Amino acid sequence: MKALAVALSPTAYTQTCFPCNFSLSIPFTTKKSVAQVTIKKTEARKVRTGVVADESSSSFTWSFHQTRGEQSLPESEFHDKRASKKRVFFLDVNPLCYEGNTPSLYSFGRWVSLFLSQVSRDDPVIAVFDGEKGSEHRRQLLPSYKAHRKKFLWHSSSSQRVSRGHVGRSHQVITDVLRKCNVPVIKVHGHEADDVVATLVGQVLSRGLRVVIASPDKDFKQLISEDVQLVMPLPELERWSFYTLRHYRAQYNCDPQSDLSLRCIVGDEADGVPGIQQMVPDFGRKTALKLIKKHGTLETLLNAAAVRTVGRPYAQEALTKYADYLRRNYEVLALKRDVDIQLHEDWLVERDTQNDTTSLSNFFKYLEQMKELTNNYRSHSSNGLNPDRK
Repeated sequence: MKALAVALSPTAYTQTCFPCNFSLSIPFTTKKSVAQVTIKKTEARKVRTGVVADESSSSFTWSFHQTRGEQSLPESEFHDKRASKKRVFFLDVNPLCYEGNTPSLYSFGRWVSLFLSQVSRDDPVIAVFDGEKGSEHRRQLLPSYKAHRKKFLWHSSSSQRVSRGHVGRSHQVITDVLRKCNVPVIKVHGHEADDVVATLVGQVLSRGLRVVIASPDKDFKQLISEDVQLVMPLPELERWSFYTLRHYRAQYNCDPQSDLSLRCIVGDEADGVPGIQQMVPDFGRKTALKLIKKHGTLETLLNAAAVRTVGRPYAQEALTKYADYLRRNYEVLALKRDVDIQLHEDWLVERDTQNDTTSLSNFFKYLEQMKELTNNYRSHSSNGLNPDRK
């Protein structure tokens, strides 16, 4: 049985993989510098975010209590009055820990604060991390898979030794924040979070419930259905936005069942998966979409091309000559739905929100302290002093 580190419930959150003896309540006093941010306005909708702090400013502090008091997302966006099924949210944690391609705990705190206060509220939330060596299988198939992404360093570097027991606890701190907000956390060794979520989504749906996946990762679009939605962070607007089956059809002019097959042909630059255009420049998205809509799936298309003509000469030749190439892309991009993990009923209960304000406010105080300690260290270093010397 594969190694599994999981919190079955907030009250039983004592996994060796996630030590939680680190308190976020730090006796540290400072002035708070909170910036009120008004986001861009569009003709279609005017939206106002909560209270956020500019990461480049003198303070990381974000008053989560004030955020909860701000205007939330429109009620119609996160409550489908026609749907009576209970919703279960999956929170894809790793992508939220980045500001662009740069690792950032501030980014995690900002998006989680908005998510818990304005999106999920008291709906059940299950947080999922990438497991150790989760990408190894896909990288063996395709070395370029996610090769350009900077890895989030969970351990302290030599330049950060000033913080001693604080820096290097990123994973522990993130887990502790989620636990205190009554969000169970799952991480399965040898599997990416995407595969764990895909497996658990099937188990949730079998119970007659709806699913909302909170992630910027477009790989999850292959799971969209009437009962599976996405909610995606929009950095330019500082808010989350729901993405449904209707949105997908309007954007791509096809159904999500075609998403995976289409991306296998056109490639996925974000994941480092090259498309067939690198070998056959004329074989673009328009041609790929037309063929997939006609044949349904990549495998059906490849099987048809092996015995008869399915398109123009350049497309016919590409589908026969590079069939193995496309099948490899499929294996790399397809979400696995057979991870060795079982859904627990404890994860489906209504979330207790009473600790959200305190836990997240303490988290931002912690970030503020870490920033000051780092600045002090750099100041000493620039003056020729060694802060580590006794």
